[in-house]
Amino acid sequence: MKIRGKKYRTIWQKVDNEKIIQIIDQRMLPFEFVIEDLKTLDEMCVAIKDMHLRGAGLIGAAAAWGMYLAACEKINLEVAATKLKATRPTAVNLAWAVDRILDAVRNSPKQDALTIVQDEAKRIADEDAENCRKIGEHGVKIIEELSLKKKGEVVNILTHCNAGWLAFVDYGTATAPIYEAYKRGIKVHVWVDETRPRNQGSKLTAFELGQEGIPHTIIADNTGGHLMQHGLVDMVITGSDRTTFTGDVANKIGTYLKALAAKDNNIPFYVALPSSTFDWTLRDGVHGIPIEERSEDEVKFIDGISTFGMQTIRVTPENSPACNYGFDVTPARLVTGLICERGICEANEESVFKLFPERKIL
Repeated sequence: MKIRGKKYRTIWQKVDNEKIIQIIDQRMLPFEFVIEDLKTLDEMCVAIKDMHLRGAGLIGAAAAWGMYLAACEKINLEVAATKLKATRPTAVNLAWAVDRILDAVRNSPKQDALTIVQDEAKRIADEDAENCRKIGEHGVKIIEELSLKKKGEVVNILTHCNAGWLAFVDYGTATAPIYEAYKRGIKVHVWVDETRPRNQGSKLTAFELGQEGIPHTIIADNTGGHLMQHGLVDMVITGSDRTTFTGDVANKIGTYLKALAAKDNNIPFYVALPSSTFDWTLRDGVHGIPIEERSEDEVKFIDGISTFGMQTIRVTPENSPACNYGFDVTPARLVTGLICERGICEANEESVFKLFPERKIL
């Protein structure tokens, strides 16, 4: 996608030094555009854990490139895998990518592990971008149908957090159908949840949409239900950090409440995800998906820009404790459909395995 008219991915090898992995430091957006160099496994682990980069697909690609950096440093890959997996527990893409790198090394007759890891990391990144592009092609059909029903009037879409191209290698998941619809001339408008406490919506999703020229409005997190009650939302679309094969969806905290409001107002609630985000081992998402608990400081403090530059300020009483769950789980019964790289399916075991029959264990 584009920043100031120039195409970027979210992660890549440095042109003049392939042993350096470059990322867009998302902590600085939308105020500054900073490209960060990552030279070691430890630097990649910090970047993932402290959210220099974030988003399911990008975390997976970053973990794969982290394994490459470990290979460059001649660090044992099993040790590197353990370190990377410990950085973020909820997003299944991370462990999936690390295990895929390990399998590639174990199953290859080649002796050069560095080349094997590099090639596999490139494939993981390229596949992530291509899968997101396909999600856009499948998901745009839903927006086209809504546009026809509204006789060409604006389709209002509500999204939560950032499941755009900044959360993946390119295109994004929840935003991919929106980008495709806009490209096809369909009138769209996006309600952007701010997504406290880190404000990935108001900072990142709004930044993305603005760069692409897509009409959007930032709203406080609790505004969505009101908009739905008054007919101002035609569909909800979010991403996912882990989805069970039965259709339960873990996504940024607050997603469950949006799904409840959508159900109460008969508004379709879709989740867009590549197959790498499925947990093929887990049936019960509410009780089985590990939910990351992050620092209370993310709730107690907020950062932004003022006339004095970037600043962090406290917004709570000094001695009041805070609780910071990073994700919640939306039960499958509240999900209208899952938009994947192979098409759209219902959020249930039978429909998911119909789309991915090779994953079904008899």
